[in-house]
Amino acid sequence: MSLFNRFCTQSLLFSCLLLSLTACANSPLGQAVERSLEADPILQENPAASPDSETVSPSPEPISAAIELPEDFPVELPQYPNAELRDVSPTDEIISNPDIDRQTRWATADRASEVRQFYQTQLPDGWEITSPTGANPMQAKRDDLQVTIEILTGEPAASPAANGQGDSGTEFIIAYRRGETATTSPTPTPAATTSTPSTPTAATPSAPIVASSSPLNFSDLNQAPEELRRYVEDLAQLGVLPLATGNSGAETAFKPNQAITRREYARWLVTTNNRFFSDRPAHKIRLGVTTSQSAFQDVPRTDPDFAVIQGLAEAGIVPSSLAGDATVVTFRPDAPLTREDLLLWKIPLDTRQVLPNATVDAVKQAWGFQDASRIDPKALRAVLADYQNGDLSNIRRAFGFTTLFQPKKAVTRAEAAATLWYFGAQGDGISAEDVLRPQPAQ
Repeated sequence: MSLFNRFCTQSLLFSCLLLSLTACANSPLGQAVERSLEADPILQENPAASPDSETVSPSPEPISAAIELPEDFPVELPQYPNAELRDVSPTDEIISNPDIDRQTRWATADRASEVRQFYQTQLPDGWEITSPTGANPMQAKRDDLQVTIEILTGEPAASPAANGQGDSGTEFIIAYRRGETATTSPTPTPAATTSTPSTPTAATPSAPIVASSSPLNFSDLNQAPEELRRYVEDLAQLGVLPLATGNSGAETAFKPNQAITRREYARWLVTTNNRFFSDRPAHKIRLGVTTSQSAFQDVPRTDPDFAVIQGLAEAGIVPSSLAGDATVVTFRPDAPLTREDLLLWKIPLDTRQVLPNATVDAVKQAWGFQDASRIDPKALRAVLADYQNGDLSNIRRAFGFTTLFQPKKAVTRAEAAATLWYFGAQGDGISAEDVLRPQPAQ
């Protein structure tokens, strides 16, 4: 009951107070109480100043639309993977002027050497390189299309955020123009490598292979063994024996009797194969892309020859963990190439089919090699398959007649070039001589 009594007392007192205030509403006391209960006039005039009101943010600036690739960008020009288009000039409104090159500016998180290697390897397929090997900018043409690729070394690019590379990277410009009057910016040409581009001729999409790369003028080919000199000269004429990646200038010493490294032969193998079969995409080796996990611990994605080595691994041409061999975790790119590895890499590109089963006795009986037992079991099948190619075999072409294969012996640069002079089996192959031979007009 005490709680009920207390509630009644409080209610009575509140009622009396309310009646008192109502009675003296016009009194000074009543007006003072009324003013104290009114809303703040500042808040009435400016509702946004209320601490309880939501903060109104200014409208965000409109996001500029992504730069689109020009409609006239050549479809035959390969685009560097993981590159972002940054600028196009001139715009579509003024591109009608035939004296203006269309320029596209690109950015990538990759190194300049990777960009250079990509275009050095890709452009020979149906293109004629009109600038010296290793020159920057690189200039090339195909039919009535002329292209200049300039790598802006020393200018870091804000790479795409997805790459997570911060502000490191490379910017490069691709300028292009169509028409017989097209010209590219002049590039100093060393006297040792000066070549005159051939006059454009009418071509059809299905035209046979024609020479596309500028010849490489090596100064020491007279040092090559006489039996191998022809092979090196033909391949040099095709421009498919790049000596190094990322050169600042052209190299003229071929060093035919020096041992070739594994990375160099990988580079020559991919470049030559793709050049010979530029009109047969199914026979070409696809380059690896930097978004792929490297097949070898010692060939990171930043390696200048990553694209070709990764491409060979992904195609199953060179042994790797991708082919199920968990013991092959390194490529040893700068180690000398051995004879057995040369055959192991080259023969699959000749036969284009599963290699035959082979034993030491079978190889010994076919070739008469006294050291057949020293050949790695992986290479035995390639050595036996090469025998079936008769006089067109790689062993006979590169090493001549021999009863000793010497599988662990290092291959010279001239010997390596000799194996690349011909791809295929008897009755279905192509040689460097065939590629260089002028094709009849169609």
